Amino acid sequence: MSKTITITGAAGQIGYQLAFRIASGQLLGNSVKVNLNLLEITPALDALKGVAMELEDCAFPTLGKVSTTDDAAAAFGDSNFAFLVGAKPRGPGMERSDLLIENAQIFSAQGKAINNNADKDIKVLVVGNPANTNALIASANAPDINPRSFSAMMRLDHNRAIAQLANKTNTHNSEIRKVAIWGNHSTTQYPDINHALVGSKKASDLVDETWVREDFIPRVQKRGAEIIQARGLSSAASAASAAINHMRDWELGSSENDWVSMAIPSDGSYGISEGIIFSYPIVCQNGDFSIIQDLDLDNFSLDSIKHSEKELLEEREAIKHLL
Repeated sequence: MSKTITITGAAGQIGYQLAFRIASGQLLGNSVKVNLNLLEITPALDALKGVAMELEDCAFPTLGKVSTTDDAAAAFGDSNFAFLVGAKPRGPGMERSDLLIENAQIFSAQGKAINNNADKDIKVLVVGNPANTNALIASANAPDINPRSFSAMMRLDHNRAIAQLANKTNTHNSEIRKVAIWGNHSTTQYPDINHALVGSKKASDLVDETWVREDFIPRVQKRGAEIIQARGLSSAASAASAAINHMRDWELGSSENDWVSMAIPSDGSYGISEGIIFSYPIVCQNGDFSIIQDLDLDNFSLDSIKHSEKELLEEREAIKHLL
């Protein structure tokens, strides 16, 4: 059995990390051979060839063919999984609306290429920011693909929240369950530990509300900026790790008695507008996902969630001509 996996922006830092971890079997396991289709912009093709050479030199038992290209149609040919990593970064003086429009052109073209060339049951994870709205654009341009095949990555935020809560409670990450990230992959996201467990104890019984609101939430929201300040570059290894976590759980199932955070097409759950890609607490089974329903949300949580929804609606408005 083999699967074809597409990575865009594959010579960049996140794509580079992703390629080797996927090729080594960390995504689908040691019994599945993977063929990698690596996509880059034309000026980066030489660097991409170097990535392909390194992959060859690893001699991974789980790696089949490696293809490099600057042609989206070729990159998405018969693809079963796609990691849309490549995106235009925000430059000096660029407004968020400018960034949205610049990236909209990229993700419109990739959505069309997915529609025309990929396997119809493809799973697409958008990593490149602004990820939620980029996923919406890609999906809108792939009318023959189920919209539920497109998601945006919130798993990095989810993992960051777990790590912060584990540090605060002096426990291991593996003891933390039922953390949720709601909304947009931006500083409006809402990291929610009201239902989280630390071992068998409620997280809310172990930490005080002041820490949650004044330290935990803003730190998770702004962790990316904190990393840029520290290393001079944005998150790469942690983003690649989160992308693999996201896609692996989506395909193979998430842990029992726990949930994950995924940005998916809103179906109106919790009063969130349909027609946006919104992060919810999710369980994955049998290659599909479902939203955890009927959670009690206090007024602070509801206000935080609606604030992130408002930003996503504004983003959609900015690029509505491309949908």
